[in-house]
Amino acid sequence: MTEKRKYQAAIEAILFTMGESVEAAKLAAALEVTEEDVCRLVHDMMEQYEREERGIQIIELEGAFQLCTKPELYDYLIRVAKQPKRHVLTDVLLETLSIIAYKQPITKLEIEKIRGVSSDHAVNKLIEYHLVCELGRLDAPGRPLLFGTTEDFLRSFGVQSVEELPVLDADQLEEFKQQAEEEMQLKLDI
Repeated sequence: MTEKRKYQAAIEAILFTMGESVEAAKLAAALEVTEEDVCRLVHDMMEQYEREERGIQIIELEGAFQLCTKPELYDYLIRVAKQPKRHVLTDVLLETLSIIAYKQPITKLEIEKIRGVSSDHAVNKLIEYHLVCELGRLDAPGRPLLFGTTEDFLRSFGVQSVEELPVLDADQLEEFKQQAEEEMQLKLDI
């Protein structure tokens, strides 16, 4: 076995065993090579898996790598395994998740200022679904918790980092503001 194949076999074993993403730095430390070497090895593996039309793939998530099943093969898995529970994201959860994704790290109070209503239930549900997590505490009176998105969020929405999230142009933003103002006016008139 060549040295390159030995390293790739080790990477594959680590990613398979961990079952979640592993940072390139941790892989490099385990193999006693540079992060650049790890990235090169993993990208070669990614291309090889694609060329060979394998049922698995390696995905990259913010400087980390994860071995997973190709999405187009999920139907076969479901026939063998019990169908995984799908979490339903209501409009309230999606709104709260969007605010967190675009404004992270963010406190619950900041979320509530934007939404105009209490967000305890929504934030707790998003944490339960592993789409949001606590990132620490704000260095301010009361030391409120800071929230941000997780790797499960990235996987669920098919992006490698939050920088890949779509950006609204000025016209869309203005249209959303007008709609929100009209909704608020309707609520006040009732």
